[in-house]
Amino acid sequence: MFYDNKQNKYSVNALLGALEGSFKPLEVEVISSEKLGSWLENIEKDTVYIFCVSFFTTQFFEIEALLRKIKSKIENIKIIVGGPHASGDPESAIKIGADIVVVGEGEKLFLDIIDRIISGEDVKGIFKAKGFVNLDEFSPFSLKFKRFGPIEISRGCPYGCYFCQTPRIFGGVMRHRSVEKILDLVKVMNNLNLKDIRFVTPNAFAYGSNTGKDVNLVKIEELLSGIRKVIGKKGRIFFGSFPSEVRPEHVKEETLELVKTYANNDNLVIGAQSGSQRILDLSHRAHTVEDVYKAVELTLKYNLKANVDFIFGLPYEEEKDIEETVRFIEELVKMGAKVHAHTFMPLPGTPFAKFPPGKIEGLYKKVINRLLPKGVIFGNFREQEKIAWDLYKYFSSKEE
Repeated sequence: MFYDNKQNKYSVNALLGALEGSFKPLEVEVISSEKLGSWLENIEKDTVYIFCVSFFTTQFFEIEALLRKIKSKIENIKIIVGGPHASGDPESAIKIGADIVVVGEGEKLFLDIIDRIISGEDVKGIFKAKGFVNLDEFSPFSLKFKRFGPIEISRGCPYGCYFCQTPRIFGGVMRHRSVEKILDLVKVMNNLNLKDIRFVTPNAFAYGSNTGKDVNLVKIEELLSGIRKVIGKKGRIFFGSFPSEVRPEHVKEETLELVKTYANNDNLVIGAQSGSQRILDLSHRAHTVEDVYKAVELTLKYNLKANVDFIFGLPYEEEKDIEETVRFIEELVKMGAKVHAHTFMPLPGTPFAKFPPGKIEGLYKKVINRLLPKGVIFGNFREQEKIAWDLYKYFSSKEE
């Protein structure tokens, strides 16, 4: 059984794809939160259930309640948990009811654990993935379950931002799915009349780069032009927009030319995070405030909307840093950009894990209230603030 909801659908797609590619003798079902109750009412006592959940830290309380409910209803069950939160804090996943925790990239390790359960082994505990997955060996979606979505084209990040889990889970070396394999996936989707092609990647403009820190224009054009040939003029390519983004220093005339030539997105998502150079440096961002300014200027010049990510309440912020960030936000908005606002949440496994969450107050609250009516700032920053503080208090109380 795979627990499926909106936040985790890409992980479920990838695990289903890995499982169906292995030809294991299993009955596999995907269960949504809406159908969980009716499923629990029809449990077969002689059946062994393996319940699989991938989740983010923001879902911790939801998953805690879910596992408690399942354990109270089913005796003959193994619960396997993975995903960003479990990778960052596997012990907490065990404490809330997981029997098995997968740390890191799940495809290979998950299949091995399933094999061991099928063979009758009593598998329990925390298991860490060894090495990294070759993306060409696994599908990001499932044909059997008709589970399609954005194609994951790259994993890993060489920058190691202190608030981010990506390099801690997927490593500091960027790896790419080959153009050939991506085109094979696009052909499958195109044959099913699925002609909107989106991507999952930490940085779209780093596709094909050996270091992840430079731009490989040849590979990006090979990818985009190849997809365009498959899906034709009626298909749509979204490159550098949700659910992926781009780093500001990689927004150049050349990369924007490729977007305008081959893609259909009318915007770029640009990671800025702060308008204070001091905070960018302390967060290990490895780009400058000026890089963000230039990226927005160029994006708008090419008639693309600039959606710029900021994180409010990052560690070490002082009043001067907040003033610089607010001033920078207002300057970008005057240029024509929109702000995608987030509240800092300390994520397990990151260097900033032990810091308190951010707060939407003072100058941040004022700028949000000023810009919201104009429709130039958006995001789930208030919900993030609430759940971040609830989690911070919960885990702080456990340590006392």
